[in-house]
Amino acid sequence: MSLRGVGRGLRLFLGQIQRNVTTKQTARCLSQTSSQPEPSADGNEDVNPTFENRNPRNLEQMALAVKDRGWKTTWPSREFYHRLMFSRSQHHVTAEVFSSTSPVPVLSCSTKEWALKRELASTNCVSACQAVGEVLAHRCQQAGITRMVYRAIPWTYRSDGVQAFRKAMKEGGIILSEPRRKYIGT
Repeated sequence: MSLRGVGRGLRLFLGQIQRNVTTKQTARCLSQTSSQPEPSADGNEDVNPTFENRNPRNLEQMALAVKDRGWKTTWPSREFYHRLMFSRSQHHVTAEVFSSTSPVPVLSCSTKEWALKRELASTNCVSACQAVGEVLAHRCQQAGITRMVYRAIPWTYRSDGVQAFRKAMKEGGIILSEPRRKYIGT
């Protein structure tokens, strides 16, 4: 029986079971404290000094990844991991999630999509904004993006459509702000 990929606690438990099976003890004996001292941690528990993080989003989720600051005079600010852009035209409502490293949207949702368009009476009303928010929140949850920056243009922020979109995103479990970046001293 190979125990290399198993955690320390589970290895100890399996080791006790193996010992008890060989000595014909019942499972009731497992719940009692053992008189033997707990074995010390072996070399398998140590972290490799040449560890390489292969999950690119891990540092973002811990707020340790570098955010591109850009110029102070640019608007909207470039200091984000993911940015939510919401736009309304005369005929359609569109929402897109951009990564800081790519000009192409990571996720998008629009009333131009047939699955969404056929459920709506109108593709540019307040209920369309809410539907786009609900669908995009669900897609973000599936993609593992739960935090993003959303800064509405100040003169459109108070509209009912934008408020319905924000509310649908928040009810979908999306946090519309990112954690502040943590700076670790070296």
